[in-house]
Amino acid sequence: MTQTFLFLQGVCSPFFARLADALAQHGHDVVRMNFNAGDAWAWRGRAGWTYDGPLLGLKRHAREKLAEYGVSDVVLFGDQRPVHMPVVRAAREAGLRIHVFEEGYFRPSWITLERGGVNGNSLLPRSPDWYREVGASLPDYGNGTPFAAPMWRRAWYDVCYHLAGAANPLFVPCYRGHALHSAPREYAGYLWRMQRVWRRQARDAETAHALVTRRIPFFLLPLQLDTDAQIRFHSRYADMGEVLREVLDSFARHAPPAAHLLVKNHPLDYGVHDREALLRQAGEALGVAHRLHFIESGHLPTLLSHARGVVTVNSTVGGSALVHRCPLAVLGRAIYDMPGLSHQGGLETFWARPARPDAELFRLFRNTVIHTTQVNGGFYSREGIGLALAGTVSRLEARASELERLLDACPPKETP
Repeated sequence: MTQTFLFLQGVCSPFFARLADALAQHGHDVVRMNFNAGDAWAWRGRAGWTYDGPLLGLKRHAREKLAEYGVSDVVLFGDQRPVHMPVVRAAREAGLRIHVFEEGYFRPSWITLERGGVNGNSLLPRSPDWYREVGASLPDYGNGTPFAAPMWRRAWYDVCYHLAGAANPLFVPCYRGHALHSAPREYAGYLWRMQRVWRRQARDAETAHALVTRRIPFFLLPLQLDTDAQIRFHSRYADMGEVLREVLDSFARHAPPAAHLLVKNHPLDYGVHDREALLRQAGEALGVAHRLHFIESGHLPTLLSHARGVVTVNSTVGGSALVHRCPLAVLGRAIYDMPGLSHQGGLETFWARPARPDAELFRLFRNTVIHTTQVNGGFYSREGIGLALAGTVSRLEARASELERLLDACPPKETP
């Protein structure tokens, strides 16, 4: 049966354009709502239109277009973008299927595809018993087929998209992007940080080596980006500075005197805020500066294998911590925040008595999440996109997702 897919914004790559072509080859109708000149450039003349009105009028416009084109399915990347939320609300009210892509829950060889929402909006239950029941009949998934994904290609797509977006003030003056800072500001920050990481590598390696070889008990706090939807929409924090202050205060009050805290910067941080200076200043005020460390780089598997625990809001590092059976404290809304996987007693008890994750529960959880929400492939290289397309089209065509079918067959029991 022919379906009509409405595409919204995707990643800065040819992935959505190639996915649209694949759906058209399967006999489906595909149309796109562009919001800026970069969107139009990436779509390359395929069927669609550009919405150039204010955000306040977008839901009404979407409702009209959904009816006009007879849309059955809406496809987008990132369910919290300001231009997506009004369209999603209109589609949900019309009873349409909403397919949301996101970066993989288990990287680097997987991408996420869910119905309705991702991360904090995911349909994935937070019930350990449900994963034990459902996961018992699922296969063991490995790490997926690997593929090359050079960073330069992702950067090139991003630059091209934003170069086209230079025409936005002329053609779509009402458009406002979801990023907190302009692309030139981000690019300048990346260039500055590249040289900083290069200069700091030896020192960072020495810091990590000392903590590991001297058997110093340490906890790891991997920083996330302020622009991350997990911070902006799925947590109670305004930014990572607020997270850092809260964690430091708890560490100073409740961590054992011999414990240290290692803060690792995000690899894509572009230097708007000096988190190392904040760490130093707060540490001195709390009297724990001698037990705090900051690194720009480091071998994450080694750190996770030796850390006493990891504190995160909602990062893929949390999933990596579970792989290494490293205790995990979650401060936001994460799919892995449940008894048996993450520490449930709050930060004040985590430092002294961190709960180690249940390896068997994590195996069942991981297999279930991959089976229902992950697609082997990537967004930014030819090989990765090819893999992703092979596993995506049939999922978009299905009337119900695999997760929806499992939830219908085995509803999670309510927690008393």
